[in-house]
This record gives sequence, C-alpha cells and structure tokens, in this order.
Amino acid sequence: MPFHYILLFMLLLIITHHQTHAQDGNAGINEATTLVRGYFETGTDLMYAIGAVLGLIGAVKVYQKWNGGDQDTGRVAAAWFGSCIFLVVVATVLRSFFGI
Repeated sequence: MPFHYILLFMLLLIITHHQTHAQDGNAGINEATTLVRGYFETGTDLMYAIGAVLGLIGAVKVYQKWNGGDQDTGRVAAAWFGSCIFLVVVATVLRSFFGI
C-alpha cells in the first residue's frame, strides 16, 4: 500500500475523530419546537407576501385575457383567486394546528 494512502487514511481519522455525547431526546424535540415556533411568524408573513404577488400576477393575467376576449376568463380568475385563498387558509390552519 503506497504511503500517500496511509497518510490520507490517518488524516481522515484525525479529522473525523470527535467525541460524541448522548443527549436526552426530549430536550432535542423541545429545542426543535422552540425554533419552529420562532420562525413561524416569519414563514406566515412570507406566505402572505407570496399570496399578494400571486394575486397581482393573476390580476394582470385575467385582465389580459379579458381584454383579449377569451371565453375562459372566469375559469382563470377563479384559479388565481383560489391559489391566493389557499395560501391564506394554509397559514391559518398551520397556526391553529401548532397552537401558535
């Protein structure tokens, strides 16, 4: 076996060798819950912002179809409006589901 393979193996052992400590599973779950609750407000605001952008894009698309005389303008408007409502409902349901 060439010397550089042995050296590489020894370097790998030194880098990856670290001491691990056993931790309580409940403590990890509680810390994760605290972190998720901390980021939830930011995530909800992000969902509302995405809904607002989708609403604006949808309004432009529907306006273009309406001016073009397309027959499926109502269906497209309902689809865009439904996607915005879905984002708001998901944010509300998640808030009540997690008790925040």
